[in-house]
Amino acid sequence: MKILHLDTNHHLLIEQLNSLGFINHEDYTSSKEIIESKIHEYDGIILRSRFTIDKQFLDAATNLKFIGRVGAGLENIDCEYAEKKGVTLIAAPEGNRNAVGEHALGMLLSLFNKLNKADAEVREGKWLREDNRGLELDGKTVGIIGYGNMGKAFAKKLRGFEVEVLCYDIEQNVGDENAKQVSLFELQQRADVLSLHTPQTPLTLNMINAQWINQFKKSFWFINTARGKSVITKDLVKALKTGKILGAGLDVLEYEKASFENLFSTDMPEAFQYLIDAKNVILSPHVAGWTVESKEKLAQTIVNKIKDKFC
Repeated sequence: MKILHLDTNHHLLIEQLNSLGFINHEDYTSSKEIIESKIHEYDGIILRSRFTIDKQFLDAATNLKFIGRVGAGLENIDCEYAEKKGVTLIAAPEGNRNAVGEHALGMLLSLFNKLNKADAEVREGKWLREDNRGLELDGKTVGIIGYGNMGKAFAKKLRGFEVEVLCYDIEQNVGDENAKQVSLFELQQRADVLSLHTPQTPLTLNMINAQWINQFKKSFWFINTARGKSVITKDLVKALKTGKILGAGLDVLEYEKASFENLFSTDMPEAFQYLIDAKNVILSPHVAGWTVESKEKLAQTIVNKIKDKFC
């Protein structure tokens, strides 16, 4: 079987697939049109998020047996059409779930203790102790929306704190010893912190909007390490201004390009400028699952799944 690699990944991916007898070709620079012109030669493709695998691309891939995405989500692939054509879809959420859980916790603790603000002030020679008095996580109720690999990993990280963890998911009976599954209404009534761990689907696009935010009984802290397009940024900013949202840790943004590799290329939106200036907002460039360890784990997960299915 011949595999075309469209993005760079950990070297073990190609090394181990070679040792399993697969023929591996790499093309990290050609346009989508050029890739389409030769994709019929390949049995499998492996990518991160370089471009969308749409109906036209899949029609050109006449011999394709699998698509491996070195990441958690599959929203850059027309999954329904791929499955109709008998293409196996392989993702690796197990590979970076621990990294995401740690990143979400780090963002939350940084917000509670004003670490970014305090660090910047000390570097400017300011020693403002009372102004940087923090909050403790103990005694708070943490709500998790989306209780799959990422949500469960975050809940596990919270076990060292005296917190109540609630989860909401469209799937039934996913709660465990780390989180009690409740209705969305109950979560919105009780949460002091909300952490988002949902995939990008038609149900989650623009899910975090003004109406949804205002359904929370209390003001709350918001963490998003999931997908940027689940949040309407101008509504988030409005909630930050009014104090309905007390602070936000955002690893993903509405303005990201579909490849996740760049931000917008047009003028900076007003809402984004507010996030940049806000002292109660922490931003990172879609790196929650992007650790040294997760790079290796993601690659290994893809190899293992290909081996199990095709060897």
